[in-house]
Amino acid sequence: MELKFKWLFLALFALNFSFSQDGDEVLLTVDGDPVMTSEFLRVYNKNLDLVKDESQKDIDGYLKLFTEYQLKLKEAKRLKLHEDTKYQREFLRYKKQLTNNYLSENKVTDALVKEAYERSGIDLRASHILVRLEESSEDTLSAYNQVLKLRERALKEGFDVVKADVHNGQTIFLEDLGYFSAFKMVYDFETMAYNTPKGEISMPFRTQFGYHVVKITDRRPSRGTITAAHIMVALKQSDSLLNPEERINDIYKKIQQGESFESLAKQFSDDKSSARNGGKLSPFKSGQLSSIKFEDEAFGLAADGDISQPFKTEYGWHIVKRIDLKPIETFEAQKSALESRVKRDSRSKLINTAMVNELKKRYEVSEGPESKSYFKSILNDDFFKRTWKVPEEFDKDKVVFSINDKPFTYNEFGRHLVSAQRTYMNRKMPFSQVVESEYEKFFERSILKYREDNLELENEDFANILKEYRDGLLLFDLMEKEVWNKASKDTTGLEAYYLKNKSKYQWGDRVDVVMASSAEEAIAEKVLKQMKRGKSQDAIEAALNTDSEKNVIFTKGIFDLKDGKLPQDLSFKKGMDKIYGHNDAFHVINVIETLPAGDKTLEEAKGNVINDYQTQIETNWIKKLYERFDVVVNEKALNAVKSKIKNQ
Repeated sequence: MELKFKWLFLALFALNFSFSQDGDEVLLTVDGDPVMTSEFLRVYNKNLDLVKDESQKDIDGYLKLFTEYQLKLKEAKRLKLHEDTKYQREFLRYKKQLTNNYLSENKVTDALVKEAYERSGIDLRASHILVRLEESSEDTLSAYNQVLKLRERALKEGFDVVKADVHNGQTIFLEDLGYFSAFKMVYDFETMAYNTPKGEISMPFRTQFGYHVVKITDRRPSRGTITAAHIMVALKQSDSLLNPEERINDIYKKIQQGESFESLAKQFSDDKSSARNGGKLSPFKSGQLSSIKFEDEAFGLAADGDISQPFKTEYGWHIVKRIDLKPIETFEAQKSALESRVKRDSRSKLINTAMVNELKKRYEVSEGPESKSYFKSILNDDFFKRTWKVPEEFDKDKVVFSINDKPFTYNEFGRHLVSAQRTYMNRKMPFSQVVESEYEKFFERSILKYREDNLELENEDFANILKEYRDGLLLFDLMEKEVWNKASKDTTGLEAYYLKNKSKYQWGDRVDVVMASSAEEAIAEKVLKQMKRGKSQDAIEAALNTDSEKNVIFTKGIFDLKDGKLPQDLSFKKGMDKIYGHNDAFHVINVIETLPAGDKTLEEAKGNVINDYQTQIETNWIKKLYERFDVVVNEKALNAVKSKIKNQ
């Protein structure tokens, strides 16, 4: 299950909070454990605006839901689901993500967010030269000089000439990076690119990959947000005789003949989600769709109302129409999303540094005066061979530094140095430089970890959200074990439930048809005459269509009577009786067979049957939970809650 889907589920069950208020009364006990009135009130008020079912706004009804939630949590802990390794791993992963949102320095974050917004309004096209260099390498002069010489050659001889000569894709890269904007490159590269004027090549600069120079070949405003419509013919068709490319070209001819794009989308587009709306898609930005080709075709249209020629993507053949193009959103509209991206990006290193400086002021930090000197004295050349160990007489309990009352010992810093050896393998540098560098890393990591470990105690909002997720994730695992998996895997029980409730799962009336569609009634009349004479589809198309004009298109299939492609007044007698006007076109419909309403098979109704069977399993299971755990409601406290809510 994807994390974002789980979070959607958990949000609906965010019913638990960790902080209570003074003067609380016990509202109810579940198997002897108290639940306070403040907890219920916070839950009720927080979810009040989210609840659309009026019955759930009733306090007694909501108390029932709340109690069942507490029962499920009690059952989950009885089954020790909170001790499961997978549960603990996923909870810690979420905790880490949430913690990152609270461990930032606001002034630096705000500046980076503003900068990211400004850059997101500009698309750069760039090429670069890269001489690869290990991030930990200290001997950088050779790589620097090499990329500097390649820059001089590119200025004199041209980028392509130098690329053909030296690019090897391993140690030296000369690449056209295409267009990009904020967040597409590592921050150091992005910054240099945006600070380099169009047509110029930067001086060498270093990133984690090595030394670069970047050439800016174009700088353009962002393409903004586009609203478009499309007609799609899928590559995979149930009709094996239907050629997707021929079908899309036939549709394009009809557009060129003046027929309505929206009507043709309703009639022929295989994208069902947009077809009913005349092919209209939700607005999208560059990079939001999974098809670059589709985006380029859409943004390439010059004006509202322009229509592309047919083009192919990995999903099918398309024709796209531009409806509206808007510039990028305001800073305020994008601020929240940009802030989240900044905190996940390499920019976060700048935020960490600022946060460490702020925490130094907040916490009481004391350092052992002799610690650095001591560690400099015990390092030896084995460190650069990755074989160094702390001495046997090592005083592991001595304090390197302390944060508030928590000491960080020689043993911890010693382990840090042992682990750090791998980054210094086969290098040679003064031990003092090693200790100073690693001490700073160790201190930063330690103070941020201290903040993280104590965040739940220091920040009430963080603690509440974390508890919501902790309990919600536990409930998700419980429901999966006790309800969802049982319903989907219990084939015998599922079949028995289906047989008992078969009348709930019915097909509506359906019809198997061959439908000929034309924008002109006169053409439809010719089609009707020829179909009545028994002419084949191929013969009719050959007679009425030409290379330059597509006057008729055939569609075959089984349709529900309520399908938007069929006219509402369609006669369902076998054969064909007249011409129908529908979706701004004229249709001749040959009814091959009518399929009356009837029972769906278990396979046909399986999704709905599983959902209903799950509901039955859950209902019976909750009854057992009430039998297993004692629930006692404090009526006096409940009346006080009702009075308080009524007077809000």
